[in-house]
Amino acid sequence: MIPQTDFGLKAAPHEASLPGNGAVELSLVMPCLNEAATLKTCIEKAQRCLRENNIAGEIIIADNGSTDGSPALAKRAGARVVPVTRKGYGSALLGGIAAAHGQFIIMGDADDSYDFSSLMPFLARLREGADLVMGNRFRGGIKPGAMPFLHKYLGNPVLTGIGRLFFNSPVGDFHCGLRGFKKAAVEKMDLRTTGMEFASEMVVKATLLKMRIAEVPTTLSPDGRNRPPHLRSWRDGWRHLRFMLLYSPRWLFLYPGAVLMLAGIVLGLWLFPGPRAIGNVMLDVHTLLYAALAVLLGFQAIAFAAFTKVFAANSGLLPEAPRLEKLFHLITLEKGLLAGTALVLLGLGGTGYALSDWGAKAFGALEPTQTLRIVIPSVLSLALGSQIILASFFLSVLGLRRR
Repeated sequence: MIPQTDFGLKAAPHEASLPGNGAVELSLVMPCLNEAATLKTCIEKAQRCLRENNIAGEIIIADNGSTDGSPALAKRAGARVVPVTRKGYGSALLGGIAAAHGQFIIMGDADDSYDFSSLMPFLARLREGADLVMGNRFRGGIKPGAMPFLHKYLGNPVLTGIGRLFFNSPVGDFHCGLRGFKKAAVEKMDLRTTGMEFASEMVVKATLLKMRIAEVPTTLSPDGRNRPPHLRSWRDGWRHLRFMLLYSPRWLFLYPGAVLMLAGIVLGLWLFPGPRAIGNVMLDVHTLLYAALAVLLGFQAIAFAAFTKVFAANSGLLPEAPRLEKLFHLITLEKGLLAGTALVLLGLGGTGYALSDWGAKAFGALEPTQTLRIVIPSVLSLALGSQIILASFFLSVLGLRRR
């Protein structure tokens, strides 16, 4: 029986001609799913690059279940085929990377859209000490017909801009399929995604781990495939965006929550004394109620940001953050309990005042616009205080492993 890794990689026996681990400087990894029309051309270009530049290297085809004869074609062309049974672009690459012997790895699509005979700029940056070397198609040139209009002017620029904003990344083309990296660096990244979002995960992890990142201009040519592309624009674009949101609790939870909570507090304080008019529009207790809701939702979002950050750091999804240690020293369980209890007592005090006012009127009918100005802040204090107490306990539970 042939053993398999977590990536669905079938561990093929080594050919006798394969150099030992120490002899291989560069591994070229190409994910493959029915690329028979272009695979031989890509392999020949890669072989020429290795030969002409006297590079000790190997060519790995990470086959993801091709049915068009690609594996046999690759073997005849002199490449090493690594079957990866688990489906997905990321799975194929993870399988190929795991099987690579080189100190450095360059990955690229096997559809002949990238020129594998011009890889020396990547290898030069890696030799100089870069952990990740990204190709940049917008600097190197995109030939007519090589990239769909929406990808060129909307998808790639927007997703790259979001990635640069969320993670302060220096990369100008998040989704270039041609990139090089140290094998030790990619192992440290502990990449998890199995689909097209694998491209974003690599850049995000390298940025968060403060690795040395370099870029080289790369030319994108029209691919030579005779089949529809595997990429699904909207589905895969959403997967990239979803990944970046999930890996950035600040932008997903913290910043929206802080804005919402601050807006609710300001609006609530403005409306607390009495009705307010904006032109012909009169704002009263109904708006005050929505302001209280904004404060509650904002606090919940901020709490989720803290929970997510701690959980992600504990589970290895995100690197350790020094700010977390400061957070646990600053916001202790005891301080959270005191703050929450104070708000609960404040809410109970407001509730008691409202009840006494109601009792003074023989528990009869009340004027809503007056009573709700006490009841709404009181209910908000009770709810917010209770949430702070619960959140403090939960955050303390999450922090047990760290302590």
